[in-house]
Amino acid sequence: MQKETKKIIQESLDALLENDSFLPGLTDRKQAFSSLSAILSTPDKIHKAFLRVPLDDGSVVRIPAFRAQHNDAMGPYKGGIRYHESVNEEEVINLAFLMTLKNALHEVPFGGGKGGIVLNPREYSEKELNLISRKYVRYFADVIGPDKDIPAPDMGSGEREMDWMMAEYKKVHHGTPYLGSFTGKSVVNGGSLGRREATGKGVYFTFRYLLHDYVKANHQLLSNSNNPFAKTTLELYDRPLKMAVQGFGNVGSVAALEAYKCPLIDHKIVAVSDRNITLYNEDGLDIPALIEFTKTNRGDLPSTEEQLQSASIKAEIKERDVLVTLPVDVLLLAALENQIREDNMKDVQARIIIEGANAPTTAEADEYLNERGIVVIPDILANAGGVIVSYFEWLQGRETQFYTEAEVYRLLIEKMQETMDMMLPQYYGDPYALRQNCFIHAVTRLSTVIYRQGKLY
Repeated sequence: MQKETKKIIQESLDALLENDSFLPGLTDRKQAFSSLSAILSTPDKIHKAFLRVPLDDGSVVRIPAFRAQHNDAMGPYKGGIRYHESVNEEEVINLAFLMTLKNALHEVPFGGGKGGIVLNPREYSEKELNLISRKYVRYFADVIGPDKDIPAPDMGSGEREMDWMMAEYKKVHHGTPYLGSFTGKSVVNGGSLGRREATGKGVYFTFRYLLHDYVKANHQLLSNSNNPFAKTTLELYDRPLKMAVQGFGNVGSVAALEAYKCPLIDHKIVAVSDRNITLYNEDGLDIPALIEFTKTNRGDLPSTEEQLQSASIKAEIKERDVLVTLPVDVLLLAALENQIREDNMKDVQARIIIEGANAPTTAEADEYLNERGIVVIPDILANAGGVIVSYFEWLQGRETQFYTEAEVYRLLIEKMQETMDMMLPQYYGDPYALRQNCFIHAVTRLSTVIYRQGKLY
């Protein structure tokens, strides 16, 4: 992954090197760009600890935990804490890097950070998870805080864990401001209304805005373009579509419900998947019924015929991994990394791919999809709803004044639309894919700030 990260940075800087309007005050452009490459392709700091945790059965375990801090030129480090058995140092470094670029792209005044704890939360009791969460705060107490590094939920964690962590931070740093130390908290603990749904709503909005709002306003312009992505977009505009959603957690289920309710696009969700299975119905799945089922089944979709019948859901049960290659028009990826890769990329049939998860498409697969003219709405653009509303939560905590849910969603959509309006004309007007356009813009803004702060030499 770090190899891909360096490639992203280098390609973005190469695109800017010949642009004399970018940082015109530089006296030695070659040296400056070499400095930028080194700064952006490596993290500022990596913190690692082994949390010592006594379990309910009396045994004691040491659980690896990480906090990667990539860059804070734009503001305090910001990023989630992942509770998953696949967490490793390279992963959190890469995700912290992506957070830096995501915040720069959307002009959110944060840097990039990411944390992780190597565990499967399903294998621990609530009491044990509480202790693990509090231990994480104690081990990393010196490097996190409202103006240093602000963690949030990620895969496997949620508002419960953030509440526990904020309480522990308050205890460790008694007498100092604490509401902004963590975001994604419950509303009663200073969290923001709409935070849990923010990422999923933002993911679906990027798709709806691109395929409906933007095309409707720019149809003639796109029709006159030779851009292959414009051609794909117009082919799918204003016609019935089939959609598949991989991952049915906070992001996937919310995005699926947004799609199910949206009257502006004629589409139906024919497939969804989770960690166990794929459910398929060519006539469209009952998304509200599936969400209700997951609420009382630890987040899992129905996985047997008996469960489907008891929930009155019509669906065919398929293997989990078939979802990405099903005959659909739109594929929404909201699970793990590396879901479309070299061994399955040629079997992908969707013409629009929306990345609700972080890095679900490998570099090789991304290049192949772009060559085929497939529209990929990248993670850096699509799944920023969480960090944007986290910023609103952080502001509310500092001001101790709180927005209504309607205000939060209005501000979220305005922010994401602003970014879309900035990126889509470039996407449909030059040879770069949308991901590369987003990276170039983010690197431009970040590099300018680093230069202005005198950090190049």
